[in-house]
Order: sequence, then structure tokens, then C-alpha cells
Amino acid sequence: MLNKLLASLDESERAAVDDEEYAVLKAVAAELPSVKRDVLELIPTLQLIQTKHGYLPRLALRMVADHLGTTVSKVYGIATFYNQFRFNPPGRNPIKVCLGTACHVKGGEIILENFERRLGIKENETSEDREYSLERVACIGCCALAPAVVVGEKVEAYVTPSKVEGIITEIEVRKEMAAREQKKDEE
Repeated sequence: MLNKLLASLDESERAAVDDEEYAVLKAVAAELPSVKRDVLELIPTLQLIQTKHGYLPRLALRMVADHLGTTVSKVYGIATFYNQFRFNPPGRNPIKVCLGTACHVKGGEIILENFERRLGIKENETSEDREYSLERVACIGCCALAPAVVVGEKVEAYVTPSKVEGIITEIEVRKEMAAREQKKDEE
């Protein structure tokens, strides 16, 4: 299934499939035979892929359509209708900026803009190196800590524009320290 799909792509589309996306597509191709060939399985199939891989690669939508015997436009229409589905791979450091009422009132939009500027990506995008992804969320349930941001699994409270830089610097320092530790272990 995957080889057939890749063969149908033009050269520029094939070149756009990097190693990480290829690995996800290969896994999806291996998972699809266990899915009943019924269009009623469309949403559960998309949920399965999203749960296992964190996003829906655009080419996976074509594989799902082929497997379920429906059109790519129907699969894409369903996937874009529900906001639970994402089409970009999550970054290794996902950042969720809360814009619920309390966070919005206390400057959540400005915090989001600062992350966009600092990371060079817009909301719902992932950095080219897949280090960061940025997402606007409705509420994280930490209204008393507004404005709040979730970085990975950690809640950052009372975030200010200047604190955005500190959050990113902390991630970079931790990454650098882990690389040094790994290098020591290899020696």
C-alpha cells in the first residue's frame, strides 16, 4: 500500500517525505489491515492514527481513503471538521498557550504572539526541526494562575512576555545538558 502511494507521487512530493514521516506512514500501512473496510470506521481510524502518532500525515489520509473505499476529500472533510485532529507532527516540546477567559483577559494573546515571534512559527505549526509545536487552547483549568502555558506536561504560571524567553532558554539548556550526558556515556 505504501509503495503504491509513494509511486503515485511526483518527484517533489516524494522529496517532501522525510524519514520521520516515512516511518509514520510505514506504521500506518501496517496498522490499516486490522481496520474493518467500512466507511463507518473513518473517525475511529483517524483517532487510532492520531493517538499512536500524534498527528495525521497528509499521505496517511490517502491511505485511509483507499483502505476504506472512499474519497480523499471525504476523509479530509471529516478530519478538518473535528478540531481534535492535527495535521502537523507535534514538536518534542509542545507548547499550549491558554486563551480561556482568565488567560485572555490577563494577556494570553500577547504571550502567544511572543512564542510565535521567538520560535518563528505560528499557532498550530511545528518548527522545521520538530523541536517545538505551538497551539492555542481554550482552557487548561488553571485560571488562578493566568496567564498560563503548558510546556510538555509542565504548567507555567503567571507568564509574562519576558518569561517566554526564559521558558525557551530552559528547554534549550536541558537539551544541551542531555546531549552532554549522552556524549559522556558514549565515551
